[in-house]
Amino acid sequence: MATVRFQKPTAAFVAASWAALFIGAVVYLIGLWNAAMQLNEKGYYFTVLMYGLFAAVSLQKTVRDRLEGIQVTGIYYGLCWISLLLSVALLAVGLFNATLAPSEKGFYAMAFLLSLFGAVAVQKNVRDIAAHKNETPQLDEAPDAN
Repeated sequence: MATVRFQKPTAAFVAASWAALFIGAVVYLIGLWNAAMQLNEKGYYFTVLMYGLFAAVSLQKTVRDRLEGIQVTGIYYGLCWISLLLSVALLAVGLFNATLAPSEKGFYAMAFLLSLFGAVAVQKNVRDIAAHKNETPQLDEAPDAN
């Protein structure tokens, strides 16, 4: 099997990824905090966000593991896909049935998707940086001047 080499992501992409995750999740949560909905509805949307973030990161990891030749069972890989699609479907069904203005529904959908993108990008960057460190020899001490 050919060796896969990963480039270290740029600082700008790392920062943009963290910003997307942070902004998406925080804005979504601020929207929930300020929403005029019952506590059980807020809990539903919060749980969907957490489930979606976990599913997105887990799917990204399994895809990456397969790319690197690390064994991933088919059932886990399938569960990752089902979980991600289910979290998106749960949000869509919840928003479709919600008594929110269309602009509010769009707000939650976009913040949710931005969070998922950010989570996947952050996971990719963490993995790329670790892979790059493992490929690049590190000097434990400075070379002698002699």
